[in-house]
Amino acid sequence: MNIILFGAPGSGKGTQAKLLTEKYGFDHVSTGDLFRYEMSHNTPLGLKAKEIINRGDLCPDDITMGMLRNHIESHPDSKGFIFDGVPRTIPQAEMLDDKTMFGAMEVDMVLYLHVDMEEVERRILKRAQLENRADDTPEAIKVRVQNFFDQTMPLVDYYQAQGKLVRVDGMQQIDEVFVSLCKAIDKNA
Repeated sequence: MNIILFGAPGSGKGTQAKLLTEKYGFDHVSTGDLFRYEMSHNTPLGLKAKEIINRGDLCPDDITMGMLRNHIESHPDSKGFIFDGVPRTIPQAEMLDDKTMFGAMEVDMVLYLHVDMEEVERRILKRAQLENRADDTPEAIKVRVQNFFDQTMPLVDYYQAQGKLVRVDGMQQIDEVFVSLCKAIDKNA
């Protein structure tokens, strides 16, 4: 089973993806982690990504999806993937659906963690303090939240039209969100 965990920055995708990975044995694919790894190792891709991400902008689709394809290909025995942070745009979703790029891999469901924007901003600022993340400056947060609404929210309609979208109240406590996500997965398994 391949699942997209979808929601605004700070909606809890990373936390929930880790919990779901532990329970179901999925391979957690966080594009944020992939990019942070590349940036911390100062690879050419990492340096380019660092400049883009620190502005709060999204990396070009070809970089993001190429990294994702490489990760998937390097895990041929995976029980399934939880995609955290990808796709972020309709073109990325179309690339993920493209059999010439991703072979027989199918997205089975999209779990949308809905969190109101005031809570999103509060959570991101708290995370920035706890983790000292350079990409969580107040200026970058505003750009990322705006990018989410402009570029990523159309994915709700995209996956709703495919019958794959499940909305989950991300305003609940972490354990309550987890229970809701597990119910949705078990129902669709």
